[in-house]
Amino acid sequence: MPRHLLYLIVFIEGFCSLGAEVIALRRLVPHVGSSIVVTAPTIGFFLLALALGYAAGARVSEGFTRVVARNFLVSALLAGLGLARVTVDGLFAHLQPVGVAYLVFIGGVLCPLAWLLGQTVPVLTNLMKHMRTGEASGHALYWSTLGSFLGSVSLSLGVMQWLGVSAAVLACALGLAAGSLVLARQQGRAWAAVLAAAALAVAINLFPPSEVTDTAYADYAVSPVELPGHADPRAFFVNNSLASLLDASEPPRYARYITHLRQVLQGELAFEGREVLVLGAGGFTLSHREPRNRYTYVDIDPEIRAIAEARFLKGPIRGDFIVDDARRFVAGTPRRFDAVVVDVFSSHTSIPGHLVTREFWNDARRALAPGGVLFANLILDGRLETPYARNLLATIESVFGRCGTEVLHKGKPLSNVIVSCHAGSRPAPVTLYTDERNGADLDLARSR
Repeated sequence: MPRHLLYLIVFIEGFCSLGAEVIALRRLVPHVGSSIVVTAPTIGFFLLALALGYAAGARVSEGFTRVVARNFLVSALLAGLGLARVTVDGLFAHLQPVGVAYLVFIGGVLCPLAWLLGQTVPVLTNLMKHMRTGEASGHALYWSTLGSFLGSVSLSLGVMQWLGVSAAVLACALGLAAGSLVLARQQGRAWAAVLAAAALAVAINLFPPSEVTDTAYADYAVSPVELPGHADPRAFFVNNSLASLLDASEPPRYARYITHLRQVLQGELAFEGREVLVLGAGGFTLSHREPRNRYTYVDIDPEIRAIAEARFLKGPIRGDFIVDDARRFVAGTPRRFDAVVVDVFSSHTSIPGHLVTREFWNDARRALAPGGVLFANLILDGRLETPYARNLLATIESVFGRCGTEVLHKGKPLSNVIVSCHAGSRPAPVTLYTDERNGADLDLARSR
């Protein structure tokens, strides 16, 4: 087999194997988020399967091109069908708890794909008889690793950004199908099988057209919902989670937490001509038909504005939109805002890990004008008893001191919790009142 074709095959293996890993991590975001406890095991399982593939490839002693052609064909099916949104969404919709669906996806799609492709380099180095063993393996690993680099970069920063995740899935599936065709050469039955696999991948990823728009960062959908007392309500879903509501009433009705925030800003605080920063755009409803103040939305996904305007708001947003990471923006902006609203989620209850730390809340405080107020929309247990709820609230108050905490849905296991903190507040030591030493009356007098 010509040397350049061998290098092409190992390049495709590297490109598609790491590309599949990147796509798998993105497909998991709507269902389990993107925290380190998700990404680290996923990468670990992938690497373990790859290592087992290397060992399996080392045991192959004959039919080298036939073995790799078969592996590429099966991998094309696994990538094209297993990484399709309809497949992943179906797994998480029908398998509960979520951990079971995750393990089925990893064990049934990602790991087999990595194991099959991991065999490529050790198998094909058997055909490099004109080279020393070290030279052959070195060149093969070079082209495989180069493919991995280009696959991860081009799919995440190029294909997913411009064409969507489904296009990235097709790029991997069709690349593997093409590699299988190169190896099959003139075998008619092999060509038929490869073309059938490619057609299946195209069909499941492109047809029928889906109401869900996937970008490099999230899945978006706008759907009508049934809500008592609302007139033709529609919901804006981000990563399968309800992000915003809007109906046809006059005036329109919104999600409860948005209505609460609007009432506080416009009613209780009587904001007029103020600067409001919103971290996490959602459906842009905080400023909907609100001309009294100036709003600046910051979101990492550049596509969210066009999707919300065309399908949800059915009109332009009110305010400015900046494409940036929330933490990077508040850490670097010279502007100061009268209110900062933190409403950032990667899935229903999952806030990106770098947006819950004390360092982030310090940066958010820095973006407040003197006398400004910060509001954080959190999804927590209604009793605020879980370790996550206790520690997150304690982290915020370690920066701002005592903050207001309002549980909006007290009878539900999970609720919107609105935390409100003031720029002028500071953490302070506390003294407990006891029967022996009760300073309550003195403290009350000093507080008047």
